[in-house]
Amino acid sequence: MAHNAQALLAGTARRHYVRPVAIETLVGTTLAGYTVRGKVGEGGTSTVFRADHPTHGTVALKVLREKLQHDKTAVARFLREAEFGARVQHPNIVRTLDYGQFDTDRYYLAIEWAGGEILDKYAERSGPLSSKEVVEILSQICSAVQATHDVGIVHRDLKPENVMYDPATHQVKLLDFGIAADTDAAPDQRLTRAGFFVGTLMYVAPEALSGELVGPAADQYSLATIAYFLLTGTLPYTGKSPRELFSQLLTQPPVALNQAKPPLAFPVAVETVVMKALSKEPGARYPSVQAFSDAFTAAAQTTAMATPLSASGVPAAATGDESSGLFGKMKGLFRRS
Repeated sequence: MAHNAQALLAGTARRHYVRPVAIETLVGTTLAGYTVRGKVGEGGTSTVFRADHPTHGTVALKVLREKLQHDKTAVARFLREAEFGARVQHPNIVRTLDYGQFDTDRYYLAIEWAGGEILDKYAERSGPLSSKEVVEILSQICSAVQATHDVGIVHRDLKPENVMYDPATHQVKLLDFGIAADTDAAPDQRLTRAGFFVGTLMYVAPEALSGELVGPAADQYSLATIAYFLLTGTLPYTGKSPRELFSQLLTQPPVALNQAKPPLAFPVAVETVVMKALSKEPGARYPSVQAFSDAFTAAAQTTAMATPLSASGVPAAATGDESSGLFGKMKGLFRRS
């Protein structure tokens, strides 16, 4: 693994070395030509900054966390994210601009600065979303994911938190290839130990729970879960703890779309498409992500969706308050494993 990581750095990346700098003092400094303007966020493996570059302009600069700089698997994942991002070019995927080293040990990744906001936050504020907007968003994500599948990459962590959405332009950008997998990789090149799964439990496909390397159908399942969430504000499984959710994913069918959030009602065609893509067996889903996207778009255009119904079954007038109470999911319990 270490050899492969060094090969990546020696290939498309530029090597940069500067004097060691603590992560807390990066703001205001210039590293590898990037002037760090401010901290954007922090995850389990990296800290993200907004930075400016004379050629690339404003970028998102990801820096591997100091405690992981000597962790071979963490470094390999970080470099693989950079390599995968450079390998697939698509208007709905953030572009990888540059990656390399500073401090002799600290790794950085510069990616395109995507406008808008995290899709999860937008959906919480504005959801359930209209059929038109869901089709608009989902078709772009599916197009991006299909492009990754076409070059042999499975994303493995598709969720609203990994999508940027600009409501003003309706532009979608897919983020974070940190745990993506190469479908052509040899078994000894895997970075996930057998028996362990990666991904986010609320959006992961059932077959991923075995710890085996999943295929494109697993991404399709995650995309169907995203569609379900955008349409209803809820998720296909109702488990309130990781243990309960894990068990439901393995042993129970997902809640049918038309039972997700009464009084929301959906055309049978839309429910059929979403539930087919949520099939437990990968072979029962659509043959590709693009096929799922096409089927969902066609079904959504047949009639108006998500019409709130009164107790008598008559369509109720819109109240402008559809989003209240729809997001009681316990996200903190189910973050990336």
